[in-house]
Amino acid sequence: MPSHTARHSRTQRRVTAGILTAVAATAALAGCGSDPSETSGPQTKSDEFRGTIVSSTKVADLSAAKATAYLDDAGFDAGHVTYGVTAYRIVYRTVGLDAKETRASGLVVVPKTDRRELQAVSYTHGTTTFKRDVASEWSDDYNTSPGVMYASAGFVAVLPDYLGLGRGPGVHPWMHVATETSASLDMLRASRTFVAERQHRLAKDVLITGFSQGASSALGLAHALQDGADPDFAVGAIAPISGGYDFAGVELPALVRGELDPKASVVYTGLMLTSWDRTFDLFDDPQDVFMRPYATKMAKVFDGTTPGETMMKTLPGGIAELLTDDGRKLLEHPSGRLLTALKQADAVCHWSPTAPTRLYVAQDDEQAASANTPSCHSSLAGSDVVDLGTPEHFGSRHIGSNVAGSARALGWFLELSDAA
Repeated sequence: MPSHTARHSRTQRRVTAGILTAVAATAALAGCGSDPSETSGPQTKSDEFRGTIVSSTKVADLSAAKATAYLDDAGFDAGHVTYGVTAYRIVYRTVGLDAKETRASGLVVVPKTDRRELQAVSYTHGTTTFKRDVASEWSDDYNTSPGVMYASAGFVAVLPDYLGLGRGPGVHPWMHVATETSASLDMLRASRTFVAERQHRLAKDVLITGFSQGASSALGLAHALQDGADPDFAVGAIAPISGGYDFAGVELPALVRGELDPKASVVYTGLMLTSWDRTFDLFDDPQDVFMRPYATKMAKVFDGTTPGETMMKTLPGGIAELLTDDGRKLLEHPSGRLLTALKQADAVCHWSPTAPTRLYVAQDDEQAASANTPSCHSSLAGSDVVDLGTPEHFGSRHIGSNVAGSARALGWFLELSDAA
């Protein structure tokens, strides 16, 4: 079991890597002229490989008592533990940015029950800047606890790593909601096959949740399933947590005004500008927007091979030390390609779910400005907002919202289902 000190170190990495990813992904997706349906439509003979399993590896086996202790130690809700669980890393086939076959990985956690039909919970994770810092590696109880929590309550927990993370090849295209959606859908398909081999079947209705970056990924998956991406699945309920839904109107202005955590703002600013430049060609040279010596380091810092602790040590303590005058002006007065990207970023909430939808938000979130959620609520027809209050986890309100929001989502999912 991880020590308190080890867990504190790992959790602190996430305090600086959580929110801009989701919105940037939506903007990049729209800027490329694509939408989730382009990689998440109904399967045809040409893409029958999608969701087929390459390999599976057992990574954990917990009795109900051990699952309770595991969640307690991680600081997650253990109040609904009913079953022991077995967790597996799955490598499966999906589509890449070019819509061609590639591989991705994820974690599936199965309750120890004789029940034939089980309902899936899809949980999409928040941003990580390090390739192996994902649930399927079973190396960090913060990453894995949502899966243990949902499965021990009677659901099949499905946690995709996304492209380029975990055991997937290449660099994670974290700017691309379409491939986050397709990777999540194909992980569901792989999980359906996997549990069938163990004498279970997945119910048609999928319960969909996700945190931070994963909040937008969850909305992308829900939208795709509602639009008929796979006739064997439907949306049972949607429960995103602490998403960055309104980058243009809320998140970026809050970041520029210094209303969010200074170090986290440096991470997100560097991540946003580096990633958006790859897609939108925002500047000719990194030195146009980043101060020395950071200009020459940003690509490496955000290529998935730099551990979180190293990233934190590499980056400065505030935006003033990171950005040139032109870089700051670009954020204060967006124009051209950046303005286009920002406008397109808001699209993640612009649809009308037919399934019950709750948006979970904490007050005074230091990374995902809390006003993002009411902004999403105003355009996501039929959604409700759930105020989580002021949860804390290792000193972070944002990380605390994942712990508290996941617990509240689980309670709601149990009310909607007969899992227990």
